[in-house]
Amino acid sequence: MLTRRAAQLFVLLASIVAVFQLALIAGAPWGHLTWGGRYPGVLPPGMRGVAAVSLLLMLAFAWIVLARAGFRVPFIRSRMRGATWGVVAYCALGVVANAATPSRSERALWLPVVSGMLLSSVFVARSAGATVAELKEY
Repeated sequence: MLTRRAAQLFVLLASIVAVFQLALIAGAPWGHLTWGGRYPGVLPPGMRGVAAVSLLLMLAFAWIVLARAGFRVPFIRSRMRGATWGVVAYCALGVVANAATPSRSERALWLPVVSGMLLSSVFVARSAGATVAELKEY
């Protein structure tokens, strides 16, 4: 039960990141909140492409964590221990990057979000994973 709650928290936080990336792609003037504040205002086209990749990663990571926690998700098998640890590694790098960013605004906004993603993904990765009985329930 706690594993599933941790997965739901991860998905909530990843959704926040995904919506932010989608807004950047659409031209929201929030460049000061990403990439160390290097691009104040609207991101240039190449960086919007990077935001699109980040958006896709967040969606994939959410599916992986949900599957590991026992939720049925399309296209993904339930036993994803290695992939979940990959999500953990990505989140750990995100914590380091957001702790080191020169942008105070970026650090204040994203460090708590990515830290929550890291903790919840570690909890899910360390879990036993979904059992056959849990998979039949959903």
